[in-house]
Amino acid sequence: SLAWTPDGTRLLSGGSVGSTDLGQQVGHPWKAHTKYIYTIAIHPNGTLVASASHDKHVRLWRLSDRRNIGIFEHSSPSISVTFSILAITTAHDACIIGDLPTAEVLLNLDIHTNANNYTSYAHCSFVMARKHAWDLALEDAIKSISIRPSLTGYISKAIALCGKGHVREAGIAFDIASVFTNQDSKTSHFLLLIKAITLFNADQHEEAMLLVRELAAACPNADILGCRVVETYLRVQLGTQASRHDEAADHFTSAVKAGVLSSTFIHRIYEDLTLLFGWDLQALCLTAHQKRCQAFLLAGKPDKALEAYKYMMDTIDESAKASCLVWSNAFKQECSALCAAKGDAALAASDYNRAIDLYSAAITLDSASSTVFANRSKAKLRKMLWSEALLDAQKQYSEVIDAQLENSPFRVLDTTTGLLCDREAQISAFKMSTKYKELLSSSIMHPDLDTKRIKELVRRNLQYAMLSHRWDGREPLLQDIQGKSVYDLELDSVGGMTKLRSFYKTARGAGHNWAWSDTCCIDKTNNVELHESVNSMFIWYHHSALTVVYLSDVPPSSKSGALEKSVWNTRGWTVQEFIAPEVILFYQSYWTLYLDDRTPNHKESDAIMQELKDATGIDRSAVVAFRPNINGVREKLHWVSTRVTTRQEAIAYLLFGIFGVRLPVDYGEKEDKALGRLLQEIVARSGDITSLDWVGKPSEFNSCLPASITSYQVPPCKLPLLPEDEMQPSVSSLRNTVALRNMSAPRFATQRLRLPCIAFNVREVRRVRSPAPETQITYRVKADGLRSLEITTEETLVQFWPARPIEQNFILVRPWDRSLLELPDFVEFVEPSDFGDNAESEEDYGMSSSSRSHDWSRDYPRNQEVVDQELRAFRLLVRLGQPFSAFLLAQQCSGEYKRIASDHDIIGQVNDVGDLSMESRTAVLTLSL
Repeated sequence: SLAWTPDGTRLLSGGSVGSTDLGQQVGHPWKAHTKYIYTIAIHPNGTLVASASHDKHVRLWRLSDRRNIGIFEHSSPSISVTFSILAITTAHDACIIGDLPTAEVLLNLDIHTNANNYTSYAHCSFVMARKHAWDLALEDAIKSISIRPSLTGYISKAIALCGKGHVREAGIAFDIASVFTNQDSKTSHFLLLIKAITLFNADQHEEAMLLVRELAAACPNADILGCRVVETYLRVQLGTQASRHDEAADHFTSAVKAGVLSSTFIHRIYEDLTLLFGWDLQALCLTAHQKRCQAFLLAGKPDKALEAYKYMMDTIDESAKASCLVWSNAFKQECSALCAAKGDAALAASDYNRAIDLYSAAITLDSASSTVFANRSKAKLRKMLWSEALLDAQKQYSEVIDAQLENSPFRVLDTTTGLLCDREAQISAFKMSTKYKELLSSSIMHPDLDTKRIKELVRRNLQYAMLSHRWDGREPLLQDIQGKSVYDLELDSVGGMTKLRSFYKTARGAGHNWAWSDTCCIDKTNNVELHESVNSMFIWYHHSALTVVYLSDVPPSSKSGALEKSVWNTRGWTVQEFIAPEVILFYQSYWTLYLDDRTPNHKESDAIMQELKDATGIDRSAVVAFRPNINGVREKLHWVSTRVTTRQEAIAYLLFGIFGVRLPVDYGEKEDKALGRLLQEIVARSGDITSLDWVGKPSEFNSCLPASITSYQVPPCKLPLLPEDEMQPSVSSLRNTVALRNMSAPRFATQRLRLPCIAFNVREVRRVRSPAPETQITYRVKADGLRSLEITTEETLVQFWPARPIEQNFILVRPWDRSLLELPDFVEFVEPSDFGDNAESEEDYGMSSSSRSHDWSRDYPRNQEVVDQELRAFRLLVRLGQPFSAFLLAQQCSGEYKRIASDHDIIGQVNDVGDLSMESRTAVLTLSL
């Protein structure tokens, strides 16, 4: 880069070794940048120079003495720099927001414009002082005074001297500064406040606090509010620096009680304190309150902390409450835990009044567990407060009941009465039962009853059984049985009632009070409930105590193999109904156990699990211990590819729970749209593109996806891998041949797939004769760098070759996926609250699910990165020479690409991997309809 000075006497050039050459004829390099300099700019007045470099820094130079006076750092290399004619930011604004580098640069600009600007030198001193660059601060202050002695100059000198530890000399500077106040009382008082703050910052705490108090008390015209603001801020600083938590709490309490925190505009009235010392007066109120609460908590005084928290919430406004919501929740949780722990200690020491107070404090914070209610009940029993103890016991059970029902269906049937109950009715029925009253009585009579035991007793009484079956024509719906007992004779004429009654009797016989069936326990006329039910059903089956599978077409005394032939195995929803539950039992048509297998859980039956594997192709390990995740996407799609549902779109909805995703349910949409939305979510969340491995007709949602789940019936395309003994010699022969380019993860949103891939331009498409059906056409395709191949498709393609070119562009691509880099599978699970303590938690990508992408660079240890990358690169090149599954893409008028669907896998192979140019072939293409 070259630039002339405005007077035309100097030519500046940017060097490639990180220097800027300045001179009339012979350059004198100024070395500062570490990489190539892209551009140089000169200020119109010829005093300043700016240089932008690949090292991500823009440096500001003074032309007269070649001094580097400012540095700006960017997140990426800076390729352009210029001086603006209009200043949009002032040094004042920059100081207020804490942007000290910008303030320094702007003040330097003022100084270079006017070398006798004593005010700018003083302000530069203030900026240096805030940066604790005390020598520079003193230098600028002295320069200001040498140009013209002033109040601002001597204040800056005093602050700089105090910063260097020269307190006595600083006092003299303050004394001289007072000469320039023109005997104005407000200015004099404010000068004394600045002096107090400066002394405080020099660790002269007692002297500083005394000065503030004396100023407020002795001077009738003193700025009382200013004195209180300064004293409050200094109190907060003392509390922060205190070595004991009790002492800190006292300082913060003094700050809170000073009476200035309620003033809304103190940060504007005393803006000069922010300019001089960087004080955040706007957050002073919230800071003092929060630190006070925390100090009491650290001092082991949770009751005092709670009192301080209540006072804070009564004092601050709604916007402040919203801004500290995260802190507030964390504080309440910590305070509640400490109150509970202190309460336990008081209970153990037989200090029941103290225990009751502490437990009550924990409950007040809205984060108390059922254990706290139980322990407060024990303390009240010891005090013989019977009615209050009973109320606590009831609250304890309410907490346990709510937790138990959190992952339960919205409605269940009472297997004893046959009545349909929503959650409220279920809770009411349970609390009216003799069992509940016995449990409550046990808690009162035996206050030491273990909380885990209580939870277990509640779980047993609220656990439910679920039905998995094939719908047979007319089934009883919610409207048929609502307000009635399923055992009423008037319901005999309702289709499917015999099956429903038999299921409830079976559940009751197994010891379960509640049971659920998809026929009558969901209000299918309520879209909101239907949506929630579809998205929650996997969780409901998982948390069921028992899932009963009814095989209506398997007669009694059937032999092994009948399960495999049952129509139940062809239905879509039954997949999640047998992999989600922990306990499952198969029943034959007359409600006898299949194969008369008396195993308490048929997932533990070798014979039945083997038969189920033969019927479904799903390994026993997946059936026994399945957890929803986005691993093995292609395999799971294959599981359901032969299954049928009454509504075509439901084939996608039943997969929501299997993959652990939540999406809107829209009965009435087409299968390809429902399936497309699901696959888009999976690719967007994980980057896994194995769902693109299919044959058949394309989807209207996106041409890269299939129109139907049946396209996944063909097993995944798995080509033979190169043996390891052949891999190593090939790697050795390819070293130093090709440099790999990093590839990003796929992105899928708004029906558009951005697909990283290795692309090969197609130069010839010709129709050839083939035994394919009349509806399909076979083409021979030739692409640069690939062996010729044939594809069969229902689409009619325009034929072309080098001598007969066309405008449309065709390419064959190899999608870029994790297997190419030998990276591990994705691991993503639903929240452990839904699947127990052993389930791994789902990762938070910090972005919306429709735009999530995976950072592949984090999937292997950093300390081995260099070695691993080199080896992985060459192993990749060897694999690129092996046959691969390819996509044929046709570019559309919009510039996006459309996938040409085929009835079989398209297998490509490069001519010579040694000639493969990764730099020219790697691309990111957008695929749409």
